[in-house]
Amino acid sequence: MGAVEGAGSQVKSAVRTVELLEFFAGRPGMHSLASVQESVGYPKSSLYMLLRTLVELGWIETDATGTRYGIGVRALLVGTSYIDGDEVVAAARPTLDRMSDDTSETIHLARLDGTSVVYLATRQSQHYLRPFTRVGRRLPAHSTSLGKALLATYTDEQVRKLLPETLEPLTEHTHTDREKLIEELAVIREQGFAVDREENTLGLRCFGIAVPYRTPARDAVSCSVPVARLTGGHEQMIKDALFDARDRLLLATRRL
Repeated sequence: MGAVEGAGSQVKSAVRTVELLEFFAGRPGMHSLASVQESVGYPKSSLYMLLRTLVELGWIETDATGTRYGIGVRALLVGTSYIDGDEVVAAARPTLDRMSDDTSETIHLARLDGTSVVYLATRQSQHYLRPFTRVGRRLPAHSTSLGKALLATYTDEQVRKLLPETLEPLTEHTHTDREKLIEELAVIREQGFAVDREENTLGLRCFGIAVPYRTPARDAVSCSVPVARLTGGHEQMIKDALFDARDRLLLATRRL
């Protein structure tokens, strides 16, 4: 009985460790013990001991006072290792470079993870004067062209099981009704690409396309462009570049 209890305790501890790391990964900056405890709901004493252990191991960092906590450098090493070792990311590099050259806009490669998309690779727009990257960032699938393109490779019933009826708005243009989103997914299946019409960031329009090297698709590429710079001719050129990128990525990933 004691061995069983011990094993259960170890599993519970492992789950809590992963949940804590995901908490900090999704909330940049430093957080007090009280705010962390309020969010995760663990007993304060066991939470403190777990945080101290993670600090000693380098997964969590503290500020100068030792009372506030944030994600540690070891988490970065693991994330970098995932991207560096991913065969799709490696195979996609020439295609992303070509698409960036052809459009002069920001290019993303992302992967569906539950109800979110995680950005795996980025090529910055030649028009941006400041550094901007989303590698490792997670955003709701329903608010991005990448996510909508990927959700369109699922059946309507699969989407209903995956997403709640009411969706979180990121801007005034974001879909908040799952059924309205499903109606758009039907259009996306027909036209072959998705459009984010300032649903994630005001002033920015994004075009995304799924790479169906598996079914349902898990990876997609997108091109983002400020609405103020988007002309009819430029939009058509972006769409053409998307379909070309999809075909190139299908060839590059056919043996993976």
